[in-house]
Amino acid sequence: MSAPTEKLTKKQLKADHPTWCPACGDFAVLASFFNVVQKLGIPHEKIVCVAGIGCSSRFPYFVNTHGIHFIHGRALPLATGISLSRPDLHVFVFGGDGDGYSIGGNHLTHAARKNVNLSYVIMDNYVYGLTKNQTSPTTPIGRKSKTDPRGAIDRPINPMTQLVATGATFVARTHAAQVKHMNEMFERAILHPGFGVVETLSECTMFYPGAFDSGNPRKGGEFELVDEETQDLESTDAALKLAEDNSPGKFGVYYEKKLPTKNELEWEWVKDAQAAAPDISGKDLLRKRFASMR
Repeated sequence: MSAPTEKLTKKQLKADHPTWCPACGDFAVLASFFNVVQKLGIPHEKIVCVAGIGCSSRFPYFVNTHGIHFIHGRALPLATGISLSRPDLHVFVFGGDGDGYSIGGNHLTHAARKNVNLSYVIMDNYVYGLTKNQTSPTTPIGRKSKTDPRGAIDRPINPMTQLVATGATFVARTHAAQVKHMNEMFERAILHPGFGVVETLSECTMFYPGAFDSGNPRKGGEFELVDEETQDLESTDAALKLAEDNSPGKFGVYYEKKLPTKNELEWEWVKDAQAAAPDISGKDLLRKRFASMR
């Protein structure tokens, strides 16, 4: 990680005042992001925030960094392009259960299997909150909404199973009410070389209050942690076994393994091409390549 040009302050990182509903879990996620970025000393000019559509995807509006608010479900392919073309940047993607697991689900699969070097925070609230209470991909069976007035009948996806199975090299779960733990998970995801995802349970106080009380000790629940001393974090089978309990399951790192990133592999290819033709500029190499494909 490159040395910071100056020590960032929260005042420098803050942009517009967040417009989430009172007590929304996303406030805590934003504060945690500020804390971790400051702690790690990431240079201000090297931070990029990308998001799609949804309450959680408003993140770029509230952060004073390079930022892009993209179309629904397409944040990951855009972030992939930024990460591959500018490996010196720290690319962060923010989204919700709809943007990440529904319309953006296929992009999630391919960004994960390619092991693109970026950090993805998915704020899961089990409901479509921005459009005022519709069933989402993670809504439990039986839960009533505007689109399922008799109760959801479609089986919800298991985010942790999906993330592990698609090839993400860092997969963790945290809870927006557990700030210290959330800070730790964000920091580890950022420092991980490759595709790091943190599934963050973030309560929608307007349309699904109490959704995650079972994981909050202050609400009578239990915040049960992954035992990293006994859990083999490099085992896909162990991670999938751990992910079987999804209500809300254990919190912490489910899977962590260092593998070559797409960034590293592609830049090796670029360097080899340049070494084979040292007298030709990069742009001319691209032009010749495109001409040969016609």
